[in-house]
Amino acid sequence: MKRREALKNLGFATGFFVATPTIVSLLQSCTSDVKTWVPEFLTIEQGVVLINLVDIILPKTELPSATDMNVPQFIDKYVNEVLDDESQASVKNAFGNIISVLKPDSKNSIEKVTQEDYKALLDKHMLIKDEIDMERESNKESLEMTKSEFLNALKGITIFAYVNTEEIGERVLKYDPIPGAYYCGDLQELTGGKSWSL
Repeated sequence: MKRREALKNLGFATGFFVATPTIVSLLQSCTSDVKTWVPEFLTIEQGVVLINLVDIILPKTELPSATDMNVPQFIDKYVNEVLDDESQASVKNAFGNIISVLKPDSKNSIEKVTQEDYKALLDKHMLIKDEIDMERESNKESLEMTKSEFLNALKGITIFAYVNTEEIGERVLKYDPIPGAYYCGDLQELTGGKSWSL
């Protein structure tokens, strides 16, 4: 029960975020170019890993990628400004575990890790519904996030940040600048199949 409570209290690990005005404001404040971005909380190496992971989760298609929408900057800012010290330590430790898988020899540069290495990490550790986290099964009482728990939480915050950006909210999703009406009906008829923006 202690592990569940710890993970529940760690906003980063729940995979569920509420778009409060403060969080949306934090998201909108992220405007730096990913090439010149220097993380506030994460190390440079962790920032490189974050950039690569979020761009695999949400790559550039006809829509912008996660890095185009400043998702890595938001995640770094969120961890730095919203999470408590214990949760921040848990995130740092989880990044350390991920980096140790990506580059088993700590002397190697993170820049040498390939996209295939990142994809293999996600394929192995990002679980889908009803899959068993063997790392958790082998150590049920641990308060540390497993690689799978961390990567699934990272996926959740990446998607949350992405869909709550102004660009996606106003130009991709169905946007009503003055909400108030209640719409009931088929999504295809009402919005052409687009989800509603916040």
